[in-house]
Amino acid sequence: MTRWASTVVSRKRWVLVLAVIIVLISGAWGTGVFAKLSSGGFIDPGSESAEVARIVEDNLGPQTPDIIVIYSAPDGMTLADIGPQVTASLDQFAADVPTFSITSYWSAPAATKQLMVSKDGTKATASITVDPDAGITSSNFNDLLPKLEVDGIDTEFAGNSVVGVAFNNRLQHDLVLAEAIALPITLVLLIFIFGGLVAAAVPVFVGLLSIFSALATLRLLTLFTEVSSFAINVASLLGLGLAIDYGLFIVGRFREELESGSDPAEATRRTINTAGRTILFSGLLLVCAFSGMLVFPQDVIRSLGFGAIAAVASAALLSLSAVPALLAILGHRINALSWREGAVQRGEMRARKFWGSVVTSVMRRPVVIAVGIVAGLMLLASPLLSASLGSVTYTALPENDPARIATDTLATDFPTTGNGAILIVRGIDSAAPTASDGAAVAQASREVNGIGAAVVVASNDQLVAVQAVYSEGVTTDDQSTAIRDLRSIPAPDGTEILVGGGQATVDDGNAAIVHWLPVMVAIMVCSTLILLFLAFGSVVLPIKAVAMAGLSLAATFGVLTWIFELGHGAGLLGVSTAPLEATFVVLILAVVFGLSTDYEVFLMSRMVEAHAAGATTEEAVRFGAERTGRIVTAAALLLVVVTGAFTISGLSIMRFLGVGMIVALVVDATVIRMLLVPSLVKMMGEANWWAPTWMKKAHDKVGLGH
Repeated sequence: MTRWASTVVSRKRWVLVLAVIIVLISGAWGTGVFAKLSSGGFIDPGSESAEVARIVEDNLGPQTPDIIVIYSAPDGMTLADIGPQVTASLDQFAADVPTFSITSYWSAPAATKQLMVSKDGTKATASITVDPDAGITSSNFNDLLPKLEVDGIDTEFAGNSVVGVAFNNRLQHDLVLAEAIALPITLVLLIFIFGGLVAAAVPVFVGLLSIFSALATLRLLTLFTEVSSFAINVASLLGLGLAIDYGLFIVGRFREELESGSDPAEATRRTINTAGRTILFSGLLLVCAFSGMLVFPQDVIRSLGFGAIAAVASAALLSLSAVPALLAILGHRINALSWREGAVQRGEMRARKFWGSVVTSVMRRPVVIAVGIVAGLMLLASPLLSASLGSVTYTALPENDPARIATDTLATDFPTTGNGAILIVRGIDSAAPTASDGAAVAQASREVNGIGAAVVVASNDQLVAVQAVYSEGVTTDDQSTAIRDLRSIPAPDGTEILVGGGQATVDDGNAAIVHWLPVMVAIMVCSTLILLFLAFGSVVLPIKAVAMAGLSLAATFGVLTWIFELGHGAGLLGVSTAPLEATFVVLILAVVFGLSTDYEVFLMSRMVEAHAAGATTEEAVRFGAERTGRIVTAAALLLVVVTGAFTISGLSIMRFLGVGMIVALVVDATVIRMLLVPSLVKMMGEANWWAPTWMKKAHDKVGLGH
């Protein structure tokens, strides 16, 4: 770090200009990522349901329609009356757009026809599967829908691709809106926090650069792997939030060094060697936390992990290059454009006095404070006992979204949406299943609770496919039970049965998450302990940091369960109650764990620094709180603004993410970091700083205190 600090100071203008040019050029290229995002990736490719999907695709072709068009007969007309117009429109669509199949109420066989007409006989559907090689992407998909409209006939659009594109469009809109709201509010808050416009502008500047950098990284990743549309919002949220947090931390330390009498060059070097080293460790901690997401088989979770890692790396690298270079150029002008002479110094002294008095009071009664806070957090965590995992469905869209309205119409007005399970009966050791094998499996499927009908839909010399349709009105839990019962059907001699379908895919995905979650947690905890051991030169402090992160997580998910699954306050947020979405549970777990240890590094680095200089435990706690209390709480407040902007999203899952982040930040940065941690450090006394000799030697080389 010392060599890098000298390089930044001696070539400050080159470092700044080069960083900005590289980021802007790559960011401009990175904006093309929006056309390459995926709305899928929730499937575990190694699961039984995924195997069924591949078998069906290879042998029967695509079976899930991209577009389901709902045509409503106008008043005074019947479905038969509008048939010629609709059929002509569908024929023209097939001539203009490469399609794999088009099936409508007016062309379907009798058995299928009755499923494509509404209960009152006024609406009918057409199912369209676009040719996979047609070159249709999320950016041009919506151009297809007007081609299916018929003059004078009310038309609605549902289907997997329609819902997926609706999600993508909503995410892009929400991203622009959230940043348009968050950035001005953040700048105003930073002006008050720093007492001047120039200092406030630095974190916002690096935040914008970080977003551009993260977009470029995600665009690069699309060349090698599937990247979920949700990764954009995650990268934006974390990139902006962490860049502002890091900028806040490094600018604060730079001003502190200037106040101590250092010239701008020396202040910059000392800032990089102290705050810069802290940011480096913080970035490594967060990267390790998000790396745990890469163990999951689902592409969507891995791409969220990639997005988060890209954001962290961008924020950290820019905070260690562009920010200190800019500070070296600005020098004492960092305090320019203050609204009042001496406002900066007075604000800092008030903050130090306040946080010093808070921790002094805490350390007078550490046992009472610690027991009370832990009890309160465990109470917040108690709703977790009622938590369950679910999946992202169309109901995450706003109630007024056309895709959600159309899908609701399918669910309520039609006898069945055709949802059910697909059973593949295939021979063992290349033996061909017989027609009687398929008939026997279909008969056994009809006897399963929750299955309304089951028929053989296809067969060849390798397999027999059975479609089992759910009974009308079955719940998601009933469907999961039916899947388990279908999978327990004895296979005819010489065959095996594989069960797939929508609910089977969800259940298999959640099972994979439950299976791999302990591995992710182990990666996060072990890497965090190792890095914090190296950072602090202590055995106790890293273990305490992990325990604090666990408490923060428990309280956060308890509140989320209480609101989003148990329904307390869900109406105020405008969301439907549902089980916790498993993918975002993993994401919040990684984010909250990472940020919790991040704030721990900010706080404890100054305590370790003071103790290494000869301070007692109490003096070190007071020094650390005085120097970082304002920074940590301000950083959390700014991140609350950034993440809180996502709660205005029409997507319930983004509100889930936003509320989770707000709860975690408020609890962690105030209750845990400024009250519970000081009380525990006081209680443990000199034991906080103990470590074996070999660890002390490692810390002497790479520790934060040097």
